[in-house]
Amino acid sequence: MSMIKLQDVSVSHRHGYELRTVVHDVSLTIEPGECFGLVGPSGCGKSSLLWVMAGLNPHWQGNMQLAGHQAQPGKDFTGDLRREVQMVFQDPYASLHPRHRLRRTLAEPLKLLKRDNINERIDRGFQHVGLDPALADRYPHQLSGGQRQRVAIVRALLLEPKVLLLDEPTSALDMSVQAEILNLLNELKQRDKLTMILVSHDPDVIDHMCDRAARMAAGRIVS
Repeated sequence: MSMIKLQDVSVSHRHGYELRTVVHDVSLTIEPGECFGLVGPSGCGKSSLLWVMAGLNPHWQGNMQLAGHQAQPGKDFTGDLRREVQMVFQDPYASLHPRHRLRRTLAEPLKLLKRDNINERIDRGFQHVGLDPALADRYPHQLSGGQRQRVAIVRALLLEPKVLLLDEPTSALDMSVQAEILNLLNELKQRDKLTMILVSHDPDVIDHMCDRAARMAAGRIVS
C-alpha cells in the first residue's frame, strides 16, 4: 500500500474574507521508504502543499491518504494521523519554544502520549543525531543553527512518525552545515525506513536526497 496518495488536491489560503487557491489539482503517489522531492521557485505552492499534508492548513479539497489514514478537508489531524506525520521546518524556531529549555519542549508531546522514560528517550534522540544530551538543558538561542535544526529533527522523530515532511530544512544554513544535515537525514531514512517529502528550490539538494522528484510552477505539477 502506498504511504502517501494525493488525488486532485487543491490548496487555498485565506485572504481577508476570501479563499485564494494557490495549489491546483495535484496528484502524487509515494511508496513506503521513498524520499520524494518537490522542487520549484519560491511562491510556486510547494510549501503550501506540504503544510496541508502536515495538517497545518485545513483549506484544501480533493483526496488525501497519509500513512494509511484518510484525511478530511476542513478537519484537524487527530490520533495516529497527527503523530505519524511530522514536519521539520526551514526555521527550527518554528517548533522550538524560545523561552523554554529544549528538554521541556521535547517532553511535552511525549507526556500527552503518556510515554514512559521520557528523559531517556530525549537523551537517545540527541545521541541519534550526533548531539551531546547535555544540550537538551539549554535554550534554543544557546545553540548554533545546525544544532537547532538537529534538535528540530529529534522533536519530529521522538513521536516515531512514518512520514517526515521537510520544508527547506537546510536553506538557512551555511554550505558545510547543509551537507551535515542532508547526510544525517539520509542516514535516518535508511535506518528508520522513513518516507520523506523534501521541498527545496535547489535541484542539487533534491538530486542528493531524493529517489524521485516533481517540479512545481504556479501551483501545479509541471514535470
